[in-house]
Amino acid sequence: MTASFVVVPQWQGSGSSRAMRLIDGAIAIGGDLPLSTTTVEVPSGAGSSHDSGVDRLSSIERVREGMRAALGTSTGPTITIGGDCGVELAAIEHANVRGDVAVVWLDAHPDLNTPASSPSRAFHGMVLRTLLGDGPAQLVPASPLLASRVVLAGTRALDDPESDFIDASEINLLRPNDITPENLVEALLATDAASVYLHIDLDVLDPSEFTSVGYPEPFGLSLAQLLDLIAAARRTLPLAGAGVTEFAPASASATSDELPVILRVIGALTKKL
Repeated sequence: MTASFVVVPQWQGSGSSRAMRLIDGAIAIGGDLPLSTTTVEVPSGAGSSHDSGVDRLSSIERVREGMRAALGTSTGPTITIGGDCGVELAAIEHANVRGDVAVVWLDAHPDLNTPASSPSRAFHGMVLRTLLGDGPAQLVPASPLLASRVVLAGTRALDDPESDFIDASEINLLRPNDITPENLVEALLATDAASVYLHIDLDVLDPSEFTSVGYPEPFGLSLAQLLDLIAAARRTLPLAGAGVTEFAPASASATSDELPVILRVIGALTKKL
């Protein structure tokens, strides 16, 4: 599969003390991607909330516009490299232009808070809820995702309002101890979607396998499990796009130690089936 790459070193959506390290993580990944890779300019400043309940909202809006311009009218699958999970806002909007995409949200966290429920005001905890049409008005897409076409995979750290929202919606939740390639395929087929977008927050991995994230959570997926799930999803539906987010290495040695894991994930997303 021929995919294009867009690197978006956004940090403003993160609530982690390691947020600025997301810049280094995105640039490090970009250094191993094709020379044709596009990099989206990210403001150096934090930005203003504009009384939205979302910290740094103005910078997040600017990055979204830059991402939209980078994606343009391209029709092939794009692999978006973050940065925080907020980079998925324009990426998934672009992939879902026909309204027929299923999204597999491979993430320790569901990112289903709203400005009213968020304990941190950080946008990376609101991204999926916004894509579903129930987030800060300035960031809600014109054509929101359908909850029935969202599969939460490997998710294990949920706030109470997020759990309540999932219980009241048609979102399919596959926790780490439940998920298999087979039931992921079953969940995807049930969406009646024409293609699939794979969001991969690297904290979906167990900290014993990957540590360079802002919010590591125990009892996550192994790398082998993650690669098997990617392969199963790609065999089931055409890939509309993917995102790899939240690489926040603490040092140059951490970058060199953990970058091979990320490159294996990217390889699974792009290799010929």
